[in-house]
Amino acid sequence: MTTVALLGTGIMGAGMGHNILAAGLPLQVWNRSPEKAQPLADAGATLAADPAEAVRGADVVVTMLGDGHHVLAVMEQAADGLASGQVWAQTTTAGVDQDDLVAFAEEHGLLFVDAPVVGTRQPAESGQLVVLAAGPAAAKDAVQPVFDAVGKTTTWVADDAAGLPASRLKLVVNSWVLAVTAATAEAVALAKGLDVDPQAFLDSVAGGPLDLPYLQNKAKAILAEDWAPNFSVTNAAKDADLVVAAGKGAGVELDVAAAASARYHRAADAGHGDDDMAANYLASFR
Repeated sequence: MTTVALLGTGIMGAGMGHNILAAGLPLQVWNRSPEKAQPLADAGATLAADPAEAVRGADVVVTMLGDGHHVLAVMEQAADGLASGQVWAQTTTAGVDQDDLVAFAEEHGLLFVDAPVVGTRQPAESGQLVVLAAGPAAAKDAVQPVFDAVGKTTTWVADDAAGLPASRLKLVVNSWVLAVTAATAEAVALAKGLDVDPQAFLDSVAGGPLDLPYLQNKAKAILAEDWAPNFSVTNAAKDADLVVAAGKGAGVELDVAAAASARYHRAADAGHGDDDMAANYLASFR
C-alpha cells in the first residue's frame, strides 16, 4: 500500500487529497494554514505539524503549492524527514526553470517525477485531472496509484524528467487556457460596452465551430458575477508569466500571452486576486 505525503492543500491539493483517501491510500498532509488541511484530517488523513513530519515514512511525496520558490522552501523544511529512494511527484506548475528542485532531489536521493496536472477545482475534486508525467521507470510503480486516484488519465510524456518535458507540455496547455479565458471575458465586456446582449453572442456561436463548452461555462459565471475560485486570478497571472518567460527562453514572442499576463495582473491589482480567473473580466472596466 502506497503511503502518500501531500504538501499543499489549497484549491487543487484539497481535492486531490480527498481522492487519494477515497482510493484507500494512507495519506499524511501538511499545509501552511492548518485549518485548510483539517477537512482531510477529518476524512482520515494524518495532519502533520510540519513538512518533515508529513514526509517521514511516505513512499510518495506530492507537492501542490503556489510556485517553484514555494516548493523549494517547503521541501527544504521537509529535508529532515526525507529518505533516499522516496518518489517525489512535483505537481505544482513551476515552469521550465526547476534546476533547483532537480538538484534538491538529487542531493537527497529522491526519484523526481515532473508531474503537472491539467484541470481546476472541479476536476480535482472529482478525480478527473489529466496528469502529465515524466520520470524514471523506478518511480512508476509507486506513483501510478496516486495518479490513478487524482486523475482520469495519466500521460507519460517521457521516461526521464530531464528537460522537464511534462512541464513544457503543461505550459503549452496553459497558454491556450489563459488566452481562451481572457478572450471570453473581453468578448462579454465588449458586448456590455456596445449595449449588446452577451447571451446573443453566446447563442450566435453555440453549436458551431467557434463554440466551446469552456466558453459557455466561463461566460455563464461572468454574467452571474460568480467569482467563486476554481483557479484564481493570482495563479493565472503567475502561470501567464511562466508561459511568457518560457517563450522568451525559446526565442518565441508570445504577444497574446503577454497581453493576458498584463490583464490578469491588472485584475489582481484591483483586488480580485483570490477570485476565479474569469474575474479578469473586471479588468476591462476602469
